[in-house]
Amino acid sequence: MRRIQVDKRPNATRLVQSQGLVYSTNPAPGDTSDPYWPDDRYYSFTSEEIALLEKAGQDVFDMCCEAADYLVEHPDIITSKMAIPAFALKQITESWNREPAWGSVYGRFDVCFGGLDHPDPRLRVPKFYEFNADTPTSLVEAASIQWLWLEQTGHGNDQLNSLTERLIEAWKRNLTLIEQHLGHRVKVHFAVARGEPTGEDAMNTTLLMDTCQQAGWETKTILIDQIALSRRDGRFYDQEGEHIDVIFKLYPWEYMVEQKFGEACFRDMENIGRRGADGEYIGGTVWIEAPYKMLWSNKALFAILWQLFKDDPRSRWLLPTYFEDEAPASLTKFARKPIFAREGADVVLQADGQVIQDATTGDYGKEGYVVQELALLPEFKEERDVSYYPVLGLWLVDGDVAGMGIREDKTPITTNGSMFIPHSISDGPVNYERQPLPDLEEIEASLAIEQYTGVAEGTRGVLHYIESIASSVA
Repeated sequence: MRRIQVDKRPNATRLVQSQGLVYSTNPAPGDTSDPYWPDDRYYSFTSEEIALLEKAGQDVFDMCCEAADYLVEHPDIITSKMAIPAFALKQITESWNREPAWGSVYGRFDVCFGGLDHPDPRLRVPKFYEFNADTPTSLVEAASIQWLWLEQTGHGNDQLNSLTERLIEAWKRNLTLIEQHLGHRVKVHFAVARGEPTGEDAMNTTLLMDTCQQAGWETKTILIDQIALSRRDGRFYDQEGEHIDVIFKLYPWEYMVEQKFGEACFRDMENIGRRGADGEYIGGTVWIEAPYKMLWSNKALFAILWQLFKDDPRSRWLLPTYFEDEAPASLTKFARKPIFAREGADVVLQADGQVIQDATTGDYGKEGYVVQELALLPEFKEERDVSYYPVLGLWLVDGDVAGMGIREDKTPITTNGSMFIPHSISDGPVNYERQPLPDLEEIEASLAIEQYTGVAEGTRGVLHYIESIASSVA
């Protein structure tokens, strides 16, 4: 694993905006920080390193599945140590026990790894921090933008990246099973929260919606606050009065269960598949990701994994992790993490009583904390003596490792100020065809909304929203 400096492509920021990364912007005059997509470096892996990461990812996913089997048999752990409300238990269990499984499409592990040739032996073995199993982002850059970068630059032979193809197949498999259960052809709604100013949530959701359309299903966009609970029948409808049969939400379950209609959402799921005497569908809404993802998106998962598998050979990929009140006194170097938190917020790194980094915000932590053995990310120093720390995001689609994205920060805790850095595989066959770099005129033309006038009516609002963001950062 090497970090390699390269020259930027001409008009790099505007180029990636035109490809869908509208939330990468150039810093303001006088601001010396990097753009979200710097375009002047990448990480190079050997095929042996990629095979190791794929093996580790599959092992940890298998352990997550075994842990879910254990947890649904021990609901007291779910409601006490994982702070998940009791009203969610039935649907967590039922969604997990579906056979064949349906209702989950994707997730992302965050991994510490420095490469097989790293001078520190500790960093030669991938170690898994957490599972972003419910609403992971950085999918646009991992699935699409870095592949286009590889085709246009030729910096490497291949990439750990079959995300788009795997997502299309995942939608096909899941929606086919859902339709068998519901008994009719479905339309899939895609929802994001109102007010996210960068366009990141909208673009990640749009990529998922696009792959769903490529799989052959009709889609429709909606904002979370436009979802309506009917007083007449207790079911969920969109802003035009259409029942929501299936919905993908880029909105966390832990937020939903605390809100006004959270409990009603779980009651409604009890009726999935129900039909009236006349054959009309009167059943509930299928939510993607499935309720059981609440078990995996919770940082308490890794304390449970360590408890269950510390003596298993697969534990080599795990870091000793404990609920805070159960941590041994011998654990003096650790990361303290809220069981619900995002983008590094409220994480504290500590070694032998000394605080290495404190990202406390006060936004998270009321449900409790876990402590995880300290595993600092590999440090890469540039000539200007600036340190960068990369965390590997290992993507899973329908239960299989399907891609990787790298976020890099100037601190050991990866925050919402991190950058995305592409990667490639240095050996093996070349698995792509080189593509020419577009000039500025071509880039600007591709951003013009007029070329999308033929898209489905339910998608146009999202496209206009994206265009407004892209225009504002030009």
